[in-house]
Amino acid sequence: MDFEQRYRAVATRDSRFDGVFVLAVRTTGIYCRPSCPARTPKPGNIEFFPTGAAAHESGYRACKRCLPDAVPGSPEWNLRSDAAARAMRLIADGVVEREGVTGLSARLGYTTRHLNRLLTAELGAGPLALARAHRAQTARELLVATDLPVSDIAFAAGFGSIRQFNDTIAEVYDRTPSQLRSTRRTARTHPATDGPTPVRLQLALPVRAPFDAAGVFAWLGARAVPGVEVGGTDRHARTLLLPGGPAAFEVAWDGERLRLTAALTSLEDLTPLVARVRRLLDADADPVGIDEALAAVPELAPSVRAVPGIRLTGTVDPHEMLVRALIGQQISVAAARTHLRRLAEACGSPVDTPVDGLNRLFPTPAQIAEHGHEALAGPAARTRSILAIAARLAGGELDLSPADEPRAQHDRLLAEPGIGEWTANYVAMRVLGHPDILPTGDVALRKGAIALGLPGSPRELAAWGTRVSPWRSYAGLHLWRAATPPTRNGEA
Repeated sequence: MDFEQRYRAVATRDSRFDGVFVLAVRTTGIYCRPSCPARTPKPGNIEFFPTGAAAHESGYRACKRCLPDAVPGSPEWNLRSDAAARAMRLIADGVVEREGVTGLSARLGYTTRHLNRLLTAELGAGPLALARAHRAQTARELLVATDLPVSDIAFAAGFGSIRQFNDTIAEVYDRTPSQLRSTRRTARTHPATDGPTPVRLQLALPVRAPFDAAGVFAWLGARAVPGVEVGGTDRHARTLLLPGGPAAFEVAWDGERLRLTAALTSLEDLTPLVARVRRLLDADADPVGIDEALAAVPELAPSVRAVPGIRLTGTVDPHEMLVRALIGQQISVAAARTHLRRLAEACGSPVDTPVDGLNRLFPTPAQIAEHGHEALAGPAARTRSILAIAARLAGGELDLSPADEPRAQHDRLLAEPGIGEWTANYVAMRVLGHPDILPTGDVALRKGAIALGLPGSPRELAAWGTRVSPWRSYAGLHLWRAATPPTRNGEA
């Protein structure tokens, strides 16, 4: 977007661009979201930044009226596969707090100096400043939404000291933590009396409208592994293993926002949990832009009108997703769920949670490699392949991350015996949130294509798919919806 396009978005207070960029006003020294209700400044008094961190670095503070960081993340980080976008995904997951800038740089394959130079040129701020802005955002939300002690909030948000926390909050928001807390809503933090979850809290997660909540929760519910996940028409709950230990969450849709209820072993896991839940629900997507592009294709227009805001569900654990994809190859969703339930019961660790029906963690690759043979059924060659891949994941010879470069991840997976094109593409869609994949080898997808009047052969459907690029993954979701009932979720 150029200056004039951004200014038009600001002049019309277009909320679609909240989180995509911020505007900073030279005369006031503050920065705002595009939809800020304040009077639109003159063009000569404005400069635009891709991130709030870049505005901080240039000396601006956040607007107290529109709270420019209380918005969905930029959809750019899911669309792009360059180093800047991959870095932003890792920063949101708390990698800088856990591993430092050195760890972030190593994951991306750069020196710390080169990464700092690259991010500063691309995003207007280096990795430390970007992580600092993310900490401030997390701290503000905890201050106004929970009754956690301020000292706990400081360390939960990733700050190294109370002084650093106080200085950052004052610099970014021009308020003390106590002043921010005075605006808080009803307290929603519930300390646990015993068990592995010492703190429970509730947060509201912003999401761009329209949001196909019914479709998202139906998709997740149909694939929910008993004991690990509980599905519902307007909510989803599950357990997961975070860096600080076991956790459980429930996320529900209230018609405007996602409401997250979390039970954590460590408060420091809040940042990675929120990032993973947002990826799971594709909460940072640009639904208006996607729908407009797909509705321009005649064959998809009725489906887009019927299901606005369709979402590409992700995953909270890339390694788990690969195992699920391998088990789900060439069998029905219901059959895959049965196999996964047996695997979780045989290998997964039991865990206490406050959510009825959640009592087990999905097994780690190490647990599957050691005990998976007790639960896996089906062709012996497939079982050997799953166990071997689990062992490689456990040993670090194979790794998956939402920050992987797509082509490198694809080639790495195809080099593994037992992984084919369908699995590699499916993993890219669910782990990376890749927006432009149409898995034409999928039987259900081709059935849906025929139902919508599209070609049913893989080659012809792939040729048609070029018309909906770069949104082929979202087009595929409409094709899957049209397949009633869905029959297979694997390669033909």
